[in-house]
Amino acid sequence: MNTVMQLFFVGVPRAAVIWSILLGLSILAIAGLHLVGPRAPKRPGVRAKLRAARARQQERVASAAELVRYADEVGIAAQRAEATARRRHDAWLAAQESAEKAWSAFESADLTASRMSAAALLPTPTTPQTPQEYADRERWLHRAVMAACAHNLLSLMDLNDALAHRNGWDPRRHPVEQEAILRRAIRDTLRTAERTTARAERTAWESAESAAAAAHSLRAEARAAKERADAVRHLVRPETVAGAARRQHRLRAAVARQGV
Repeated sequence: MNTVMQLFFVGVPRAAVIWSILLGLSILAIAGLHLVGPRAPKRPGVRAKLRAARARQQERVASAAELVRYADEVGIAAQRAEATARRRHDAWLAAQESAEKAWSAFESADLTASRMSAAALLPTPTTPQTPQEYADRERWLHRAVMAACAHNLLSLMDLNDALAHRNGWDPRRHPVEQEAILRRAIRDTLRTAERTTARAERTAWESAESAAAAAHSLRAEARAAKERADAVRHLVRPETVAGAARRQHRLRAAVARQGV
């Protein structure tokens, strides 16, 4: 009996120590599992965030620079279109003036031709039928047609016909009849000139209208582009803006040298 009790009192402390050690190891293992167990996904670090933010900022700056560049270019294009529209408008005014002068010259020539045709219906004065008289008539005709051609009242073809005495030009006719023929030829020449200048005036007007429409469209686009560029111009580096301003100044100077 004593032996059994002795073994009991000796074994219990040893078992307690062993269980204490096992319990401590279990606690350490559980704590280690908590520490080494699955972790939440890693979040981006500060550097990655900075790089992403920097990339987005660079994209905004590049987009802003592109808007500023486009606004400058379309502004220059609008200035050139306006200069072209002014030149074509001036050309149309000049063509209109030429057409009005041509019409006025034709009206005057038509009135004179009508009067001379009416006068040619009257009996012609009697003149001696001598070689000297016919020579004088021929000289009168030659001087009259050459003077009219020198003042652009007759074409070179009419002048050649008159000097060659063909196509109705007869130096033997009385000067009154020759004057009527000459005035009709001048009227026909000026009618052709008037029609030519009228066509040129219409062409110049259409060109001026087309240029004005293009300039109006570009002005509207330039205003819209400037508004978009002004909204983001602060994102562009000052040296970039200054460089764009210098380029714009050079382009304006080039346009001015072309006659703006």
